Formats: sequence, C-alpha cells, structure tokens
Amino acid sequence: MTIPALGDPSPTGEAELLRETERARLRALVRGDVDQARKFHAPDFQLITPIGAALSNDDYMGAIASGQLKYLTWQPADIAVRLYGGGAVIRYRAQLELVFGGHKIPLSDYWHTDIYEKHDGRWMVVWSQATAIQ
Repeated sequence: MTIPALGDPSPTGEAELLRETERARLRALVRGDVDQARKFHAPDFQLITPIGAALSNDDYMGAIASGQLKYLTWQPADIAVRLYGGGAVIRYRAQLELVFGGHKIPLSDYWHTDIYEKHDGRWMVVWSQATAIQ
C-alpha cells in the first residue's frame, strides 16, 4: 500500500487527500499492520481513548503489535475536514468492533476527531480522540 501523495493543492483536493489518508490509516490499523500504520502517525502522536486513557504512539502501536488491541471493524461515515495551513482537523462518526485485553467490544458508534499536520510534505495524524456514542 502506498501513502497518498500530495496532489491537487486546492482546498477540495487537500480535503480529499486527508480523507483518503485517514481511510488508508484505518485499513492499516484493522489489518494490524503496524509498519504501515506508523507511516500515518507522527512520532509524537497521542490517542485519547473513549475511557479517557492517553496513549503515546509507542503505547498504541505496541498494543496493536502485541494483540492487546485488535480492531475487527472500523467503518467511518462521511469525514468532515477543516484545513488550517499546514494543519487540519477531521471529524467523523464510525462504527467500531474490537478486542481489547481479550475482551470483545461489540459493534458500537463513536465520534472521532483527529488533528493532522504536514510532515515532510505528507499528512500525519498527531492527536486523536474517540468518544463513545451512548
């Protein structure tokens, strides 16, 4: 799989590039392909989980690599994009099913908000927050 390259510099082109980058990141995470997933995450990436835990990039990738965290399904709906120069915010609703610590979390709805920055000419996620929808 290749990482989407910067193409059309228009806001519409950049927004679509971010959407495809996020979808490619999610595919890598669901496959458990940590090597590919790392290419989409900035070194200082941090995830805030639905239960409020803060995970560093190494913590997050380590949990996936070890099988402590396994995504079974991650289906995003429409991805909203706000561009801010060399940064962007994306937000979307998604359905996720996963296994965490040997416990299956059934298919549920979540909101995701991610902050992306350009690093060496490509978009990388730096912060991510997931909120469970009750």
